[in-house]
Amino acid sequence: MSLTMAILMLVGAWLSVAAAMLWGVLRIARRHHPHPTLPKKSNEPVPARRSRRHADAH
Repeated sequence: MSLTMAILMLVGAWLSVAAAMLWGVLRIARRHHPHPTLPKKSNEPVPARRSRRHADAH
């Protein structure tokens, strides 16, 4: 295998690992992101929202 091919394979492997890590981080961030909810259009008071704390590791 030539030096050029080895360097190209090294760069390609690095890019694939970086893309996989980015996909995983975005997947976790999307899963744990709180979704906004619209308030009800009634005259009833809206209950106070309690903050939920997620565990750091699952």
